[in-house]
Amino acid sequence: MAGDEFSRSQAILGELDHHGRVVVTDLAAKLGVSPVTVRKDLQALEERSVLRRVRGGAVAAPGGDEGSFEVRMRQHRSEKDAIARAVAPLVHDGDVVALDSSTTCHHLARRLLQRRGLVVVTNSLALASLFSERSDARVLLPGGVVRRAARSVVGLVGDVLAGRGRIDHGFISGNGISAAHGVMDLALEEAEAKRYLAGPCRQVHALLDSSKFGAFSLHASVPLADLTAVWTDDAADADAVAEIEAAGVPVHTLATGPVPA
Repeated sequence: MAGDEFSRSQAILGELDHHGRVVVTDLAAKLGVSPVTVRKDLQALEERSVLRRVRGGAVAAPGGDEGSFEVRMRQHRSEKDAIARAVAPLVHDGDVVALDSSTTCHHLARRLLQRRGLVVVTNSLALASLFSERSDARVLLPGGVVRRAARSVVGLVGDVLAGRGRIDHGFISGNGISAAHGVMDLALEEAEAKRYLAGPCRQVHALLDSSKFGAFSLHASVPLADLTAVWTDDAADADAVAEIEAAGVPVHTLATGPVPA
């Protein structure tokens, strides 16, 4: 299962979750790659403060960055995959789509790689690489400042998108959602980037697993009035869902199932 760097990274972090330590030679055999490749993967993960390399392998980073992209990719996987599975049919060959830097959008992106002729607008470094390497999509990555934890670009998204025409579908997520404030984020620059991405979209879909309903957050990104629909899993707080629907935004709640490793 050599796979790409992202797939190997997820496998490495899965081993760390189970064992607290990984060995280069064991990983090389399990992943079907050379020890040199494994060491490069470990170095890249260490640079993002997700693990700490030691002689012969790596150990889990003490008190690791709970907000890091890699850590978030392993949280609520079945819920995020259910959402991605449900919204993927909305995207057709030749569409122009905007995807933010969330891990839920990363789950969606992996289901869109076989679409032909997509134009993908994203502020996610991970998604830009994924589409560039594994699809024929044309990728627009707005300029700005790189945020390492989210592996995103923030700052100048609005200027780059101005005057480029309408985007068919926008997909965004966040740290929270409420009837009063819409989709919210903890980081102001992330909230602003998502607001800019949503602006030119004909339809804007909020993809938020149930843990985001009632979660603490600080900065509003996209108000309910600008949302076409909200997609979540069936564990979402019923009262919060009812408030959003009472405000005129449909909420699709989805059953979850196991996600292949």
